[in-house]
Amino acid sequence: MGLLDGIIGGAIGVEIATLINGYVEKRGGLQNVIADFEKSGYGEKVKSWIGTGPNLPLTAEQVQQALGSERVKELGAKFGVPMDKVAAQLAEYLPKAIDKATPEGKLPADKS
Repeated sequence: MGLLDGIIGGAIGVEIATLINGYVEKRGGLQNVIADFEKSGYGEKVKSWIGTGPNLPLTAEQVQQALGSERVKELGAKFGVPMDKVAAQLAEYLPKAIDKATPEGKLPADKS
């Protein structure tokens, strides 16, 4: 069972929940996912998802830039999501998933 299953499983389709959970697990947790976006210049957007205010939007192109083409391609192949939908689905649902995983405005403690 993935880190975000209980948080996002009922709110979105299984395909998308599987993709998001798989990406977070493959990256080693939310901290690493957030680091990917911060390194790509999207720190303010990420802070909004973690914080208690409104979430700043993310585009499919920004996801593609943060993750890189190869990682997007790998995620699509691994989780059975058509390539043209991977970045779009992550752009739409990753901010919501991170927001729901951080209801108090901070990342959950690392369980490793």
